[in-house]
Amino acid sequence: MQRLHYDYKTFSSDLLKLAQKIDKKFDAIIAIARGGMTMAHMLGEYWDIRKVFVINAIGYDDTKKLGKPHIFNIPDLSDCQNILIVDDIADSGDTLSAVMEKLETKYPELTFKTATLFFKPDAKFQPDYKLNRADKWIDFFWNEDLKRYNSSNTR
Repeated sequence: MQRLHYDYKTFSSDLLKLAQKIDKKFDAIIAIARGGMTMAHMLGEYWDIRKVFVINAIGYDDTKKLGKPHIFNIPDLSDCQNILIVDDIADSGDTLSAVMEKLETKYPELTFKTATLFFKPDAKFQPDYKLNRADKWIDFFWNEDLKRYNSSNTR
């Protein structure tokens, strides 16, 4: 499979495009760790949202897809109403689907929307807001850049 190195410059430009597509106001952002963490931080700064949370979802071991995603570290959203959930990619859609199921079960009175930078058209869960179609394996800068630096320096 072909690979794409997704650098910071492209990421920040794409994140701005995605933010401008989102036409709803949110009072909280939830990052799906770890892929959505950089997005959530930057969107929180962009929209001046201080309630930025993290939920953990483990669905892959490096490049190997695991069974049903393990969801944990569910944030306390009792004083929130409209929440945006962000992740880097909707690949199979399993992670977003599992996170939404967990959050909607715990907080049925809240409104949740989802956003990703990349999506696969055949994913079983499609984000409410999405930007780029994924047709290659994506090496995100937050996954790769420091690893390369670390491997070139010995302690």
